[in-house]
Amino acid sequence: MVISGAAETTGRARQGPDPRPLPRVAIAHDWLVRYAGSERCVAELLAMFPGSPLLTTVLDRDELPGAFCGAETSFLDSVPGARTHHEWLLPLMPLAWKARKPIRDVDLVISSSHACAKAVRVARGIPHICYCHTPIRYAWDFEAEAARFPAPLRLPARAAVAPLRSWDRSKSRHVTRFVANSNAVAERIRKHYSRDARVVHPPVRTEFFTPSRRSMSRDYFLYVGRLVAYKRPDLVVEAFSGTSERLVVVGTGQMEHELRRRATANVEFLAEVDDRTLRRLYRGARALVYPADEDFGIVMAEAQACGTPVIGLARGGALDIVVPGLTGWLIERQDVTALRRAVSEARSDALECAAIRRNAERFSPERFRAQMSEIVDEVLA
Repeated sequence: MVISGAAETTGRARQGPDPRPLPRVAIAHDWLVRYAGSERCVAELLAMFPGSPLLTTVLDRDELPGAFCGAETSFLDSVPGARTHHEWLLPLMPLAWKARKPIRDVDLVISSSHACAKAVRVARGIPHICYCHTPIRYAWDFEAEAARFPAPLRLPARAAVAPLRSWDRSKSRHVTRFVANSNAVAERIRKHYSRDARVVHPPVRTEFFTPSRRSMSRDYFLYVGRLVAYKRPDLVVEAFSGTSERLVVVGTGQMEHELRRRATANVEFLAEVDDRTLRRLYRGARALVYPADEDFGIVMAEAQACGTPVIGLARGGALDIVVPGLTGWLIERQDVTALRRAVSEARSDALECAAIRRNAERFSPERFRAQMSEIVDEVLA
């Protein structure tokens, strides 16, 4: 997967039996500082439309595959600390997108947006599809995001919320078609932008994350994710501390030191692991424990692709991923009692690995590409 700074794609044939040339596409993404779920969506789009120019604000080449390294950045990329604390620059993000020249000489623009990328400037007459991971949380749910800002910045950041909402809503009107990564996000798009959105779930590497061919002991529970407040790793560690159940925690983040201090001997921390180790951990877990209110929650789908059930929260993306009683269990609230009750159910209920795997196949990269191709064709028609 190689991208260049040019948008020229005329004459390139589509993959498969479709003889039509690929449209010329430009792709925009908020910032590129880690390779997570939203960046995997961008990777699939780049694979669908090879050679497409990629626009962003901040780029960390050390953290991303080579396909991203040719991305065109903004003036924010030269700000000291931008790659580690990009959220502090949020008040400047609208200006960073406004400062660019409008995109021309393409048939279509696709923005991958959970913040400001939907504001990418597009020349008149060129359609714009926004694959929306969520309407910007900093604007619409600031209190849940406030902990990401240092204390001295919270008051001015809070003061900027109202104008940011107004700006975000106004930019949504320039989008030709919204695509949401989950039904929960589609509902937020209706609520905040008064727009409809088709749901296309993010791509999950179902060809890599597969069940084990041999019997697994499944003698531990697993948490995978950044150790930050909104993902609620503190709730998971508290629920397991002092119990007889073993918990393996995979991830790093600002809460790591405190969580290690509070955990008891049955809780093991592994920090970062490679993909093969992560797959082995998914395969061997009794269940993935993930009580975060996520826009989608790709680790839940990865675990299920390995045939492992999920204990999730009955909100957000988990409602699209977990089928209660068939592929996992959903808790109604984020508290220790509810989570321990679900862990007890997971210990006693044996869910069918094959059924869990079949459910996860809904999130394959092939389906993502097929659904996005269909939307592209509709918009261009």
